[in-house]
Amino acid sequence: MAPDTVSLRYFLVLAQELNFTRAAARIGIAQPALSARIRRLEAELGASLLVRNTRSVVLTTAGAALAESVPPALAALDRAWDTARNAGAGELGTLRIGYSLSTGAETAPALVDRLIRSSPGLEVGAVPMATPEISPAVADGRIDAGITRGEQPGRGVRRFLLRRERVGVQLAQHHPLAEHPEIEIADAAAYPLRLPDRTANPVVHDQLSALFRDTRPHPRFHTPAVSFDMSQRDLRDGLTLAPAGEAAVTTQPAGLTWRPLQGAPSLTIHLVLPREQSPLHRRIRTVAKTLAHELHWLPD
Repeated sequence: MAPDTVSLRYFLVLAQELNFTRAAARIGIAQPALSARIRRLEAELGASLLVRNTRSVVLTTAGAALAESVPPALAALDRAWDTARNAGAGELGTLRIGYSLSTGAETAPALVDRLIRSSPGLEVGAVPMATPEISPAVADGRIDAGITRGEQPGRGVRRFLLRRERVGVQLAQHHPLAEHPEIEIADAAAYPLRLPDRTANPVVHDQLSALFRDTRPHPRFHTPAVSFDMSQRDLRDGLTLAPAGEAAVTTQPAGLTWRPLQGAPSLTIHLVLPREQSPLHRRIRTVAKTLAHELHWLPD
């Protein structure tokens, strides 16, 4: 039967001091308690570890062998203990995150960076996905977590509010409305409004188009042939406006600017986790909450 590790650690201190009084003081226990520990260790081993007399303590051959072999064994045990504890705290393993393209400029990178920095034992991989696919992928275990704009529907998942952001419009810097610090919804609706294809993100598409439901005359919506049109020529030429969240400011292409819409409700970004959560999922949730608080993603 293997000895308890406490007795082994006490023995190592005694092997260094070769004096029961000093060893007991260094450990912080009474000398008789240390002597009892060593006698029990010798009984379990079936060999003497020390030669004692009134003046000195000397290691036997068995004692010297134990003093040499115990430190690496205890270090390996400590590593195993730490590994198990880190895994139990969700700080160890492989984490797969899917994110919608509209969260890829700022929100998703910030969360991934914080997870990597706070949990060195985590291997984090993040991939862009079509928004409607994220919740089903979390539910069936293809990914561990998702970041979506809007409260996307889906069974078998739990959604946590990660961020609120003001809604505005992207527009050309030379556009007449760019002179205003805020733009009224009716004024924006007088121009063609550039929205991504509804199939890419029906929740946010509907939320953005609903902003202009009550304006007269009804606005004209323009959907580019490519959901994420890299040229954005219609915007640059001042022909259209693009409803967008405030995060668009961080990736503003040359020639474009962003202005908030007066009185518009906020857009939301959600963290999607499975309904049944492991320590790894709880770790993601804890890190996300801390990050949202520090970066003021959720107003008080």
